[in-house]
Amino acid sequence: MAYQHPGWGQQPLAPQQPKTGGPSWAKKRVAIPAGAGLFVFGIMLGAAGGGDAETAARSKPAPTVTKTVTAQPVEPAEDKPDAKPAKAEKPQEDPGEKQKVPDFVGMGLQSAQDTAQAEGFYSLKSHDSAGRDRFQAFDRNWKVCSQSIKAGKTVPADTELDFGAVKLEEDCPARDAAAPEAAGGRMPTLTGKSVKAARGALDSGTSITTTDAAGDRMVLLESNWQVCTQSPSPGVALAGQPVEFTAVKFEEKCP
Repeated sequence: MAYQHPGWGQQPLAPQQPKTGGPSWAKKRVAIPAGAGLFVFGIMLGAAGGGDAETAARSKPAPTVTKTVTAQPVEPAEDKPDAKPAKAEKPQEDPGEKQKVPDFVGMGLQSAQDTAQAEGFYSLKSHDSAGRDRFQAFDRNWKVCSQSIKAGKTVPADTELDFGAVKLEEDCPARDAAAPEAAGGRMPTLTGKSVKAARGALDSGTSITTTDAAGDRMVLLESNWQVCTQSPSPGVALAGQPVEFTAVKFEEKCP
């Protein structure tokens, strides 16, 4: 009979676990499914990657925005025209400066005006020497018969010069015909005057009728017609009554 050690055949004793002072739940093992572990690992990687992305976004400089602006050319101030250019046609004259008046009689009206301006006279006017009250529309068609300031007289440069004129084909009268006027509120003598001058001698509100003394023509351009008869007669008091004229053209004789 073989000798057998007293301890043979028995299970060895398990080593004793050291005692810890922690809570009882710490001693329990928690089983984590394999899929859940991958999910947690992914979150960690995402967090790590997100942190890197955020860091990279913070460290990346902001993009530069370039705006193109087209510059508008600016003219130099010295090249800009004056807002109110000075009038070159009339030099500034000293009102106290005096000039000698030239002789204008016999000159064409346009030439007389040009000569007057060259001598420093700029206040100019003209009238019909024949007393017909015609308007000098084309100065070159008229000639000077008289002047308001005698030739050779020295006067201030701002003195007004008035030229009496007739048309080139007409003879100058011995003296300028005076314009008719109603003196003292009575009818003036208007026979032989132009219808236009006769109308100008009366109040602007006067009712006037003019008929052709030689026929049945219309009296259109009144400065070309002369009064043959008038009503009321010269010297009658004017009290707003209508006035009647008969007339013919100046190259014609009254009937």
